[in-house]
Amino acid sequence: MNWGNKLILVFIVFAVMMTVLVYKSVNTRYDLVSKDYYKDELRYQDKIDGMDNAAKVSDVVVTQDTDNVIVNFPKETKNSKTEGEAWFYCATDDLKDKKIPIQIDTTGKQIFSKKLLAKTNYILKLSWKVDTLNYFAEKRVIVK
Repeated sequence: MNWGNKLILVFIVFAVMMTVLVYKSVNTRYDLVSKDYYKDELRYQDKIDGMDNAAKVSDVVVTQDTDNVIVNFPKETKNSKTEGEAWFYCATDDLKDKKIPIQIDTTGKQIFSKKLLAKTNYILKLSWKVDTLNYFAEKRVIVK
């Protein structure tokens, strides 16, 4: 094999490697925390205010039984009109994320069925509103 054939072989190998790299880069999934990252960043002050408000009331407690994840909201929110969202955020796979509206019962609890959730580590991001005050809390949850 002479040097001309070796040079052509090097160019062919280079072209194949570049094609593989381009193919892999186009087909790679990038899971962002949020699809509307910049819009969410502009509302970050609301999250800070919600964390401050949540620090002024009793703590949110998350427990589990065999079938459910149980969230006990602060006693100050009992018998109040509460609206908001519970976001089970999975950092490793956005397909496992779940956003569920908050519907607190009269005892100040909400029960989430484990059938809706994957068996993985979650960060439970709770954002709720009582009257005119916004609240925000984050808890680590390992669904087993």
